[in-house]
Amino acid sequence: MTKIRQRTRPEPDREPRTQYAALPWRRTPEGAVEVLLVTSRETRRWVIPKGWPIKKLKPAAAAAQEAFEEAGLSGTMGKAVGDYHYDKRLRSGRTQHVRVRVFPLLVAEEHPAWPEMDQRERRWTAPAHAAELVDEPELKLLIAAFNPNG
Repeated sequence: MTKIRQRTRPEPDREPRTQYAALPWRRTPEGAVEVLLVTSRETRRWVIPKGWPIKKLKPAAAAAQEAFEEAGLSGTMGKAVGDYHYDKRLRSGRTQHVRVRVFPLLVAEEHPAWPEMDQRERRWTAPAHAAELVDEPELKLLIAAFNPNG
């Protein structure tokens, strides 16, 4: 017997919207990989820099812009390493389902000043520890599996 799924149209604010994120990383002098997390502005949870699409910027460039604004970082963007999903609470109190495309950012420079420096903390740590610090299950997996060598 085959089950037939009835498709229902989700509420308009449940349609997934896309954001772009940077997964900043570097190598220690010993050759180990570290990734950088920042705190979210409102809940102070550990996250990676991310934001909505920016007109006239390709996805990787938008992610790089978020890394500069939120963490004061610049460097070389790589190809997307995956996606994760989360539910964003909107000002209206409703929830928006969001798909986040993640691009690795090999950090070349940590700027001494950046737009959101008074609103966020940043922390370099090993990917396994960073995965423990973030809340989103798919982001945990993505960070834990991160390998800049491919």
